[in-house]
Amino acid sequence: MERNGKIWLSLHVRSRAKSAASPPIYTEGDIVSGRVELHFDKPEKIKGINIAMQGGTTAVGQEEIIFLDATQAIWSPDPKQGKSGERLQGKHALPFKFVLPKEVTMTLSKNNKAEFKLPPNFSERASPSYIDYKLIVTVRRGLFLANMTLSHYFAYVPLTTPPLPSSLRQMSYRSGTGLIGPDRDRYGWKVVGPAKLAGTLFNVRKTGLECELAIATPHAWLMWLRKLAFPVRSPIPLFLTLRSNDEQALDILSSPSAIRVFLVRSLANGSDAVDDDAVRRSNNFFVESAGQAVFWSASRDKNSRTLQGELEVKHGVKPSFVFPRFSIRYSLDLLPFAAPGFQLDTTTNGDSVLLSETVTICTTHAPGIIPRSYTPPGYEHPQGGGDYNKSMGLLENGNQRFYHHIR
Repeated sequence: MERNGKIWLSLHVRSRAKSAASPPIYTEGDIVSGRVELHFDKPEKIKGINIAMQGGTTAVGQEEIIFLDATQAIWSPDPKQGKSGERLQGKHALPFKFVLPKEVTMTLSKNNKAEFKLPPNFSERASPSYIDYKLIVTVRRGLFLANMTLSHYFAYVPLTTPPLPSSLRQMSYRSGTGLIGPDRDRYGWKVVGPAKLAGTLFNVRKTGLECELAIATPHAWLMWLRKLAFPVRSPIPLFLTLRSNDEQALDILSSPSAIRVFLVRSLANGSDAVDDDAVRRSNNFFVESAGQAVFWSASRDKNSRTLQGELEVKHGVKPSFVFPRFSIRYSLDLLPFAAPGFQLDTTTNGDSVLLSETVTICTTHAPGIIPRSYTPPGYEHPQGGGDYNKSMGLLENGNQRFYHHIR
């Protein structure tokens, strides 16, 4: 903060940020420390100097709800000076230190409180809700003088880690060999489905197929967690199997360009954001694509086609979290195939999602595990979520996606 062209109040912090040009970055359990510097050209009465660390959620059109609030008095006047304050002059450097908690206690209802992990900061254009963390310096001045405040936002990243991959998948990562599919690694994959499809080929004849989506799972002895979890900046391994007595239908639908598997982000806000089973309304539930999988042929026989695939969880994807009044969840959704010559029978199959499975997005890799991509050369991961939004009948408003129906 400047006065007469000179900096008289400044805030200096230490953080995990790689550059001073970036916002300060912290994770759970970090110490938020630094100093407040003041430079008074002439004596000025000051009643006190405080610094606060705050975190809050804000829904559009509503007041901010503070869930983290810690305040320190970093300078107080000599009690002998009385209530009017003490005159300060020259340069002053006032240190401070906060410890970020891993959890906070939140009131869910009149007699119901619960512990929640601190959520990540969240701010996107046109988002219905925001989560902000900030440091606020307040200089309390003398009688009839307005207090001076200096604030700065910081980023918070919770530490969440997926379970270890299956033993055979760990072996593949470490040796650089190909992944072993669900046909030989039954404990390393969760098979979703089958979904039975009915449709028409070339507007001439009816046909039927069934498909299964296999998603990589944790180590067998961790399956009790019932958690499919994957870190950002890593691929989600997939296998898709189609079965039918109609070889022509199999060939058409097993084209990699026909398969549409998306990582779908669901943003819930309002009083029931923490409830996984709450009825979602169009004014408090928003969905959009966070990535699309790419597939390539793995094996085939007369009555089946198997494709291997992966979905890259890109840097910048926000982790999953559940917090009062604002939560983010993810699912892997298989949409109807986009194959020229094939028309899905929507009266039998519906027209939205064929298969869906909840997944958790984490911020760090499992210890000692470096996932690797198996995408063959020449295959590119699709960009953006336009195909998903058009398929689901969603309208864009900035980065916001609105449901036209309840899933």
